[in-house]
Amino acid sequence: MSKITKEQVEKVAKLARLNLTPDELNKFADQLSSIFEHVDILSEVDTDGTQPTSQVTGLTNVMRDDEVDSDFCSKDELLAVTPLPVERGQIKVKKVL
Repeated sequence: MSKITKEQVEKVAKLARLNLTPDELNKFADQLSSIFEHVDILSEVDTDGTQPTSQVTGLTNVMRDDEVDSDFCSKDELLAVTPLPVERGQIKVKKVL
């Protein structure tokens, strides 16, 4: 891969709405070029005969049982101390969407 130019970094920064100084543009161009050089080195490694690996533990969807913590306060105790308004036995919060 060719060297990443300051202009390429500037274009991506503009798309991401990042205001970068000229020093930052040069710094990031050098850093990205270095990263791509390492990727080029890795792409030369012979991986024929190597099985694709998405994970190494062999575990899939490990979940635990839901257990009620009896040491925790009750719903009524929680509703009694909340500073938020309570409506029909539930804490009312502001709309998010």
